[in-house]
Amino acid sequence: TETKSHLFEPFFTTKGPGEGTGLGLATVYGIVKQSGGYVWVYSEVARGTAFKVYLPRVEAEVEVRKTGIAKAPARGAETILLVEDEQSVRALIRRLLLGNGYTVLEAVGAEEGLEIARRHSGPIHLLLTDVVMPKMSGSDLAVGIVALRPKTRVIFMSGYTDDAVVRHGLVGEGLDFLQKPFTPDALAVKVRQVLDASESP
Repeated sequence: TETKSHLFEPFFTTKGPGEGTGLGLATVYGIVKQSGGYVWVYSEVARGTAFKVYLPRVEAEVEVRKTGIAKAPARGAETILLVEDEQSVRALIRRLLLGNGYTVLEAVGAEEGLEIARRHSGPIHLLLTDVVMPKMSGSDLAVGIVALRPKTRVIFMSGYTDDAVVRHGLVGEGLDFLQKPFTPDALAVKVRQVLDASESP
């Protein structure tokens, strides 16, 4: 009962240090509540837990939006260091970045990301990193990368909102941020914006 009462709190986890972020259920809860829905939890010791998500029914007809000619995605040729501990998420982002012309250096965690930054002989124009990772946060990684390579720009990613990660001291206010899940176009545009801003006088 005690655990159940904290299930949806950001950063609450029953896992050991470095094994869980406590953002998964908080993210689900936030999305469901924003949609006017409700999450119901039923749990029995040694039997398991069931989650039911209730969303409001929509009676209105679905509006079909007419779109104009699709814009070409924002492309580039810079080198991006991608640091993400979730393999499936990392693979998807890597594929999107490669498809837009970027060179991608890939790391499964912050420590590997720092090692790549030390060893890589060419420039690293952008660090694209998850915020919450085992052992070292994305924020601490960014500090280390920028110390090694002051011209490297940084974009933080998280499944939770930018307000929540700022409030919990995981990233500073006003930094470049992408909330997961994001669309391929949102990723392409954000990356291009940050890289272009670094070239401005």
